Amino acid sequence: MDLSNLKPANGSVKTRKRIGRGPGSGLGGTSTRGHKGAKSRSGYSKKIGFEGGQMPLQRRLPKFGFKNINRVDYKVINLCDLQALADAKKVDAVDIEVLVNAGLASAKDIIKVLGKGQLTAKLAVKANAFSESAKSAIEAAGGSIEIVEK
Repeated sequence: MDLSNLKPANGSVKTRKRIGRGPGSGLGGTSTRGHKGAKSRSGYSKKIGFEGGQMPLQRRLPKFGFKNINRVDYKVINLCDLQALADAKKVDAVDIEVLVNAGLASAKDIIKVLGKGQLTAKLAVKANAFSESAKSAIEAAGGSIEIVEK
């Protein structure tokens, strides 16, 4: 076997149906579209979700839920993340820039510090919001908090 006699497996390659190439092909004339009607015309496309006149699924199902336009999506940073950052980078002050450089947040994030985990390092933490448990844990470890407006 060499490159000169390679070919695809039997049955794996089919010749495409060449429609609209004259009556001798058997696929000329209406070119498999049938006679008249919207589907036989060029430019036809049915509406998305159209079910032949039956009430479409998106209209059969009820509307539900509520999207609060005033919702604030916080990027959550836990105390265990701050402790890991203090151990790894030997920092004593944590602000948004430090978190971005560490890969824990992006510059556009609104950051909230939550109280999951233990904090033993004395840190000065600047963030947009703090939970009560996070505040008390940071202050108990000898650190300070500062709320930064976004």
